[in-house]
Amino acid sequence: MTTIGDVAKAAGVSRSTVSYALSGNRPISRETRERIDAAISELGFTVNAGARALATSQTMVLGLLLQFHEDEFPPAMLQYILAVSDAARELGYDILMVTDGDGPGAIRRITSSNMVDGVVLLDVTHDDPRLEALRQARQPGALVGLPRDTEGLDVFDLDFGEAARLIVDHLYGLGHHDIVLVSPPRHVFERGGAYAWRFRDAALERAARYGIRIHAHYGESQQPGIERSLNAILDTRTDATALIVHNDASIAALPGVLRERGTVVPRDLSVVSLYSRDFGRTFLLPYTAVETSPDGLGRKAVQHLVRRIAEPAYGPPVVGFIEPELTDRGSTA
Repeated sequence: MTTIGDVAKAAGVSRSTVSYALSGNRPISRETRERIDAAISELGFTVNAGARALATSQTMVLGLLLQFHEDEFPPAMLQYILAVSDAARELGYDILMVTDGDGPGAIRRITSSNMVDGVVLLDVTHDDPRLEALRQARQPGALVGLPRDTEGLDVFDLDFGEAARLIVDHLYGLGHHDIVLVSPPRHVFERGGAYAWRFRDAALERAARYGIRIHAHYGESQQPGIERSLNAILDTRTDATALIVHNDASIAALPGVLRERGTVVPRDLSVVSLYSRDFGRTFLLPYTAVETSPDGLGRKAVQHLVRRIAEPAYGPPVVGFIEPELTDRGSTA
């Protein structure tokens, strides 16, 4: 079995330096850390979690808190779960996924019992009831999603307002003046999913500046409601020349709906959306879209959280936005 001494010898450092690198108890140089990481990878060294917990009071486990709502589209949430778990694994951490409906109680339970070294929150709402419990915890936390009050928290999200402006600018530049917007379901707005109204309101504001019309409709998240809703919207807005879809379930179903209607994109209707590259490949989506970057957001949140675990005094809280990027796949004209 490979030991910490073997790692130290391969990296050309002392055993204590390897220990510091693993525990984060003392700062070491980037070059030294990279040599140690390379030696660990080459030798296949695995730290005994129990021994580390006793020696450093660290569990090497991150809590991942989320809720699976029956009325939501599971593949969308799965993108973020995979991103967080992959980033954590790369940094030597395991994930404790908690789906307890009592979010504040779950945070208090896993932090007060020292089950985790830090917490990642997904599915963050505008007035998220979990935030106060997270602020009171000894362990640091990171959010994927923007709440109303970010005080004392590290927050990472897509700039949904800028994404909306980017899309409206794109369509206006092509001469579109009558546009349909399919938003997330009504229940997402009612639950406090701020990303939904951040995008919708920015799109409406931008359109008003240009003097163009955007007709905003709630979409659905489950069949058969998804296809029924899309057909009803398209039947109502027959004069629209462009469709913006900010709804993962709806954009996944849209190719089949348009095929059944005999609608050819972009000859009959321009289509633009928001989704990740992986999501697009999964559902064979051919549409011009803003990259939603679940992998980038999950990675940033985990990396920042692990840095805070290693260095509790590391800088002030961060609110970081990923700038939207529009990929033109030829579905607008």
